[in-house]
Amino acid sequence: MARDRDSSRSTSPESVISIIGPGMTIVGDCETDGTVRVEGSVEGSIKAGKAVVVGKQGVVTGNIITQDAVISGRVHGTLIAASRLELQATSHVEGEIHTRRMQLEEGAVLNGMVHMGADPPKVAAVKPPKAAVRPPETVRATNPSS
Repeated sequence: MARDRDSSRSTSPESVISIIGPGMTIVGDCETDGTVRVEGSVEGSIKAGKAVVVGKQGVVTGNIITQDAVISGRVHGTLIAASRLELQATSHVEGEIHTRRMQLEEGAVLNGMVHMGADPPKVAAVKPPKAAVRPPETVRATNPSS
């Protein structure tokens, strides 16, 4: 038997997980109240209200601003995790980090300044990395099999 879905119930924005899949490239800025998982690549900034997860094959060339972040792939830019940052053994980060707490696994590569404390910088004070020069309104998806 199929149940009718209650149309009055809606998913809260914080519980939504947006996935940038393997082989997909986003050129431009991403913003959500929930979580972003990057398995492909992003050339632009990511702002997520809850969390950002960069998978082993994920690449972000731009700033990341979120509450919690787990990085397994590559990030080139300023990374602000207001609550917690985890850099896993396969991660490679080039840039400035601002966080309250950080876990750094053996094997992780981190080149840049680390600022730890209760007060992350203001979002407007973060400058985009020099490598992110494409216009933010361009979004394209690529399929590696074609």
